[in-house]
Amino acid sequence: QVHLVESGGGLVQAGGSLRLSCAASGSGFSIGIMGWYRQVPGEQRDPVATVTNGGNTNYADSVKGRFTISRDNAKNTVDLQMNSLKPEDTAVYYCKMLVIRQGLTLNYWGQGTQVTVSS
Repeated sequence: QVHLVESGGGLVQAGGSLRLSCAASGSGFSIGIMGWYRQVPGEQRDPVATVTNGGNTNYADSVKGRFTISRDNAKNTVDLQMNSLKPEDTAVYYCKMLVIRQGLTLNYWGQGTQVTVSS
């Protein structure tokens, strides 16, 4: 079994920074693309940033220049550094990893971490 555990959310004032981390536990698997998504109540879960196992990144237009995604393939972790936070960044943030294990490819999600940005 594979589990994703997130950490690093919280309350911050506008203009501040937070760093989210997500770690995959388990054994006998490899990981393809990793990403961070966010969701506000009543809305769909939207992609924020993704990074391939080759290090190619992609960002939502709303976070370009403010957020940075990074991964550590040896540790099976993905981080999201969020700077210059805005109130509209308030959401529950989820990490997602494409896991290849025993011949199967499945998406796994973290439990979500709340990020609240006050004005």
